[in-house]
Amino acid sequence: MSTAVVEKVDDDLWSAIGDPTRRRMLDLLLIEGDGTATTLSQQMPVTRQAVAKHLGVLDRVGLVRATPAGREKRYRVDDAQLARAVAQLSSVGSAWDARLRRIKRIAEAIQHTQQD
Repeated sequence: MSTAVVEKVDDDLWSAIGDPTRRRMLDLLLIEGDGTATTLSQQMPVTRQAVAKHLGVLDRVGLVRATPAGREKRYRVDDAQLARAVAQLSSVGSAWDARLRRIKRIAEAIQHTQQD
């Protein structure tokens, strides 16, 4: 991976997204538009307290934004931060594609030399 790509990648953001429970929460919030720890926990195999902790992680990295809703907070996906995450993933994917093409060329050259 080139230095330029490494500098663009936000490790905290990807650590937050790396958890399957948090990815499922993001999916639910994207589908439903918003939700609370209570409403999300009703659709997941974890407790409300666990959901609240996961939402806190997503909030710290900016993937969700919370607004007060009575005694709870209502969470919504931050579209700009999600777009930033997608752009980073695309950039890393492109760097790996280029690396794999180079490895393939080297392997083909070695195979060609061995055949001669």
